[in-house]
Amino acid sequence: MKENNCKMTELPADELPYEKCINKGAEVLSDAELLAVILRTGSKGINALELSRKILDAGAPRNGLLGLYHMTIPQLCQIRGIGEVKAVQLKCIAELSRRIAGQSAWSALNFKDAASIADYFMEEMRHLEQEQMILLMLDTKCRLLARQSISKGSVNCSVITPREIFLLALQHHAVFIILLHNHPSGDPTPSEEDKSLTKRISLGGELVGIRLLDHVIVGDRCYASFREMKIL
Repeated sequence: MKENNCKMTELPADELPYEKCINKGAEVLSDAELLAVILRTGSKGINALELSRKILDAGAPRNGLLGLYHMTIPQLCQIRGIGEVKAVQLKCIAELSRRIAGQSAWSALNFKDAASIADYFMEEMRHLEQEQMILLMLDTKCRLLARQSISKGSVNCSVITPREIFLLALQHHAVFIILLHNHPSGDPTPSEEDKSLTKRISLGGELVGIRLLDHVIVGDRCYASFREMKIL
């Protein structure tokens, strides 16, 4: 009998995701099995486990859970067996996972360390399909005063100006600032525009007394730091 015509109750007891989780722990479950436990039910002619596999496959070209993160509720609803309720559940699961990853990195966050900054913002930014720049504003002890998204869709000198950045920094009484943005390609290598913008912001900071500590570019599980590369 093909699995997609098989009811969950017809699977061997040790293959049922719910029972498998109880007996062996959630960590042994595959991505599809974890989703099946959460979905609980499938649809006519397809069990919850097979439905979960279809959901993970539907996120192509991104694989697995990363594809699920990028799918919209209407896109999920196009999968046979997924209605609005299940689609909302899946989107909430993806967002909850992202927030858990962010919280775990917060305890180790050190604004003097580029790797620490990249670790914290990685899950938030590496999935973005457009470039987005974030300004981090710090006090004299390098503690975060505020963060502000200052550009989305294009990171270049015509869109972002030193004036905009330093007006924000002055409003928050910042002493240090850090620029942070993503490269949707996954390659964090700085472009010539990145270098030009960073130089302008650094020079502007010297004039107003607000030092640019670093410009960190986030790729896919990798990053580039102007400070580490000694460009800044």
